[in-house]
Amino acid sequence: MKVTIENKKGLEKDLKVFIDKKTISGFMDEKYEEIRKDVVIKGFRPGKVPTEILKRQFGKAVYGEVIDKLLKDTTTKALEENKIKPAGQPKIDLKSFGEDKELEYEIVVTELPKIDVKALNKINVNEYDVKIDSKEIDKRIEDISKNQNRFIAKSNNELSKEGDMVVFDYKATIDGKDFKGSDGKNTQLIIGKDLFIKGFDKNLTNTKKSDQKTFEINLPENYPHKEFSGKMAKFVCDIKEIKKPEPIIINDEFAKSLGAKDLKNLKELISSQIKQEYKNSLDNITRNQILEQLEKIKLDEIPQNLIDQEVSVLSQGMKNEDINKSKTEFQNKAKKRIKLGLILNEIGEQNKINVEDSEIQKEILKQSQMMPGQEKIVMDFYQKNPSAAASLRGTVYENKIIEHIKSKAKSLKKEISKFEAENLIKEENEKHLKAEQTAKSKKDLKNKTPAKKTTSLVKKPKKTKKVSKK
Repeated sequence: MKVTIENKKGLEKDLKVFIDKKTISGFMDEKYEEIRKDVVIKGFRPGKVPTEILKRQFGKAVYGEVIDKLLKDTTTKALEENKIKPAGQPKIDLKSFGEDKELEYEIVVTELPKIDVKALNKINVNEYDVKIDSKEIDKRIEDISKNQNRFIAKSNNELSKEGDMVVFDYKATIDGKDFKGSDGKNTQLIIGKDLFIKGFDKNLTNTKKSDQKTFEINLPENYPHKEFSGKMAKFVCDIKEIKKPEPIIINDEFAKSLGAKDLKNLKELISSQIKQEYKNSLDNITRNQILEQLEKIKLDEIPQNLIDQEVSVLSQGMKNEDINKSKTEFQNKAKKRIKLGLILNEIGEQNKINVEDSEIQKEILKQSQMMPGQEKIVMDFYQKNPSAAASLRGTVYENKIIEHIKSKAKSLKKEISKFEAENLIKEENEKHLKAEQTAKSKKDLKNKTPAKKTTSLVKKPKKTKKVSKK
């Protein structure tokens, strides 16, 4: 095989590949030997059919199969030997071919740009650890205790008040007639929660055990039986019991009721839980710091075919008119995403970062745990859609590269308070929101219909080149 690079233009390359007749003949003979073992032709013993007979009967099919394999193998070899990483599928242009002829073809390929990845230890990042104040932990535990809803019975003469639980039977009528859902037994209601019918709670305030309370109230608009929604109903309530909240003592026993070993362990668990609530957002800030520094790496050129593919993804489902209006915006966004992707991929390749199947399964499990109650649905989805599971490989791969960069970077670990963490996250969100609004304002200004032009003697100024603002 002889390979020459015929043309160079930026990232576009044409490789001319020449394979002599002798080489092709050798592959043809190997194929004939392979089929000779199995072919059955009348008048010849198995494995003894002459090559000339095989050529007459199977020549075209054998040649086609040999050429297909040769094109595939030699294209891969030609690119590897010339250290060309293709950006997309190369195009093959056959120039000369045929039985008893040499094979000559051209590979038209767009190659990935050479990326000089700077030393990762020059990247500076901040890693944040939230220090949780003991008062914050105590407050969280106290809030949990308030939601435990433990109640003890009040004495017969004690009146109900906000926060108490009222146990009652009720009978309701509309215009003196019963209706669907008009009665209930041992109904429990906590005064002040307003969870039964809006405004119902206050009618049971200042009642005691064995009281009967009669009042009228409008049924809600979302009442299950639509024909009665919004109508005035008369309720007769027989109070069975009044219960008051039981003070909960926050101790080891309380901690054990929540699944902790003791109160100290519960505080540790609560501290970890609060930290985890901020971890993803703070990790994203660190991630953005890395990506912003990677964006400064210069690339002489980005393959146009990759830009076109990314624009196609970004504009999927849009009308051609809207795509044309946003063409520049889409192209800039596509270039940015592809550039980062190429840089990250180069770092991944240089450091031999791979993704194992077990890591894909771990990511699927992680996603299922983020949807409590729907874990099985998520797991089933990925089992039935292998392509969806395969798409997670890119996400896991990118996360592993970011973690690798983080491990090599100059990292400044900062311990911050919960208040500082909230401000950092707020600032980051505002920064991205501002960037989006700026981009939208530029787009709106560009798309704004100009006023009708009038003839002017003033010379039109030359257009200044737009500089994309990151």
